[in-house]
Amino acid sequence: MQNQEQLQSQPMNHSQILALRGLRFPAIALKGLRTAGIYCQPAVSIEHQHLAGRYVLRGVESGGAIADLGAYCGFVDEDGGAMSWLQRVDCIAVNGVHGLVVSAGFVRLQMLRVQRTYDLLITRHLLGNMEERKRPRLESSILFYGRRGTLEMDLASKDAEFRGTVSPVFYSRGGEPAGLPAQFQDAVLRITTAASCVGCRHCHLLQPGAVASGSVVPEMEKFLP
Repeated sequence: MQNQEQLQSQPMNHSQILALRGLRFPAIALKGLRTAGIYCQPAVSIEHQHLAGRYVLRGVESGGAIADLGAYCGFVDEDGGAMSWLQRVDCIAVNGVHGLVVSAGFVRLQMLRVQRTYDLLITRHLLGNMEERKRPRLESSILFYGRRGTLEMDLASKDAEFRGTVSPVFYSRGGEPAGLPAQFQDAVLRITTAASCVGCRHCHLLQPGAVASGSVVPEMEKFLP
């Protein structure tokens, strides 16, 4: 696990970049996403709640799909359970920002789909050094990274009825099945659906939840010392 101070003091390797910033798309994929109007924002930021006098992490659930291309980023708690959004976002354009979440920690899932081939990154993000009265560190680590996973179904069209029941199969470089962490199986099913949701306008991982002003976000209680 790497924190911000460590990352700033030395060059980041590929794994550290993935853990902090999310999937790195090749130029042709970025061009395809821009052309398709798919906006996926994996960045995680540290924010300060002035009234409550504490720091939180902020994430943005975003993304969507067209027929042959999809990208999505969403968040769950450390046990793979659904988190409540702080705010749902409705936009005129589709395949963009859908909701915001704040917490002392969460797990980010990011997926890229090119037809029936998928990349999946699952990363854990926590606020470190919470006990001291100064800006905390962002600690990020990779829980799962699967490349070129395969799902021989067209969930964006003719096989849409199977959404929520199937996910890609990933293999190691040696050809062995790469098992997903058990607690994130349901979240992977949901983000697989999201990466095939053509013209997406809604959250697939975050869910509704009322939070009183100034109170601790329920999901934060698991991460607070």
